[in-house]
Amino acid sequence: MSQRPSIPGYDYGSANLPTSPVSLEDFELLKKSVLFSDEDVRYLRISYDVLKDQVEDILDVWYGFVGDNPHLLYYFTDKGTGEPIESYLNAVRKRFGQWILDTASANYDQQWLNYQYEIGLRHHRSKKNQTDNVSSVDHIPFRYLVALFYPITYTLKPFLAKKGHSAEDVDKMHQAWMKSVLLQLIIWSYPYVKEGDF
Repeated sequence: MSQRPSIPGYDYGSANLPTSPVSLEDFELLKKSVLFSDEDVRYLRISYDVLKDQVEDILDVWYGFVGDNPHLLYYFTDKGTGEPIESYLNAVRKRFGQWILDTASANYDQQWLNYQYEIGLRHHRSKKNQTDNVSSVDHIPFRYLVALFYPITYTLKPFLAKKGHSAEDVDKMHQAWMKSVLLQLIIWSYPYVKEGDF
């Protein structure tokens, strides 16, 4: 992706982001560990054209899931009133939509690594609420980052199948997405892991 969209709080590529403590060399070893290959990169990039005009529909499914589960919606609520903060939900939704496109772009460079680390910090007490300047719950427990891996990747498959690709190609796109999301989740986990244990 050559030009970054102007989305509030979307800091991919910003020089102000901290450098990821997970190095490019570390990331190469992680890719090997989850069997992520050049073929996965190719199928992620195929998925870009499949998903780019379905982003809002995908977000409707994902946000519907969060909205139907009060224990998840809780992390978007005002600490004082307990009510969902609509502006917060909307701001995160815009960045989440761009995350779909970034994942499908499969550009794994230092800027990408830095932004994945930033995403982890924004879920953790280190930086939660700072990007959108809201008074919400201070921390998302690690267990929910891991738990959401399944609904996010499972519900994506029907969208990958909507553009007439063969069942084999749809499965390869889906497998590539699962591996990529897992890799990202591993990087997001860094702030949650006791120093020296990552």
